[in-house]
Amino acid sequence: MAVTKAVIPAAGKGTRFLPATKAQPKEMLPIIDKPTIQYVVEEAVEAGLTDILIITSREKRALEDHFDRNADLEQALEKNGSPEYEHLRRLNDLANIHYIRQKEPRGLGDAVYYARHHVGDQPFAVLLGDSIVTGDSPCIGQLMEVYEKRQSPIIGLENVPREVVSRYGIVGGEQIEDRLYRISHLVEKPSPDQAPTTLAIGARYILTPDIFKEIEQTPPGKNDEIQLTDAIERLLARRDIFGYHFLGRRHDIGSKIDYLRTTVLFALERQDLGPEFREFLRQIARDL
Repeated sequence: MAVTKAVIPAAGKGTRFLPATKAQPKEMLPIIDKPTIQYVVEEAVEAGLTDILIITSREKRALEDHFDRNADLEQALEKNGSPEYEHLRRLNDLANIHYIRQKEPRGLGDAVYYARHHVGDQPFAVLLGDSIVTGDSPCIGQLMEVYEKRQSPIIGLENVPREVVSRYGIVGGEQIEDRLYRISHLVEKPSPDQAPTTLAIGARYILTPDIFKEIEQTPPGKNDEIQLTDAIERLLARRDIFGYHFLGRRHDIGSKIDYLRTTVLFALERQDLGPEFREFLRQIARDL
């Protein structure tokens, strides 16, 4: 079966960004003038996925408002001839977006479990709402192409420096094609000397509906949360799971320093901001 639906978990509390996230979701933190979640939705749409379920929580109404129409604002922008009018119109028509709330913060595995009725018996894409991947082709689209050939779950992988593997879920396995691995095991946040590889789980997945049974049977772990990695490890005992080292660069806004790096990189790439911002950086660099 082809992948036609996307699930975007976005229910985390974002405590690392308090007080900025006290009244707004961390996924709504802007990278210059566009919230992070919009980049993620646009990636899914570019890959052909226009049926999207966003997993939210009680404090995240702003996500729904962002993708909803604001007729008064649109009318005012159109009347004034603002170029932002077309931007808003395109945002409204991006995709068919649905929402469901995760009732308790019980981990990524539990959040994905809320999608079971939406996806039914179909394979589905999972894109974490706080990670942006840039490149010549949409990351999730690359995984979809691999799924079409393998008809098995696919985990997006990125290569990370060995000294930081303890920040990631790391996979072990056998390389069977260029950039493609048959996964043998997963290790959550190993020490550098214990990591089987430096291939980290990169916030993008193609999953099959049998993952829901494994989530049901996965016991809570640290902080009483049900981890998606643990459920995938259980599924690995029953079927082949592959990892694909995707082309592109992942930008994680999970920490303040990564958020700052992402903002700077995106600003430098903007035609309207890049030249002036680059000169500004040169000026302040001389004073460091």
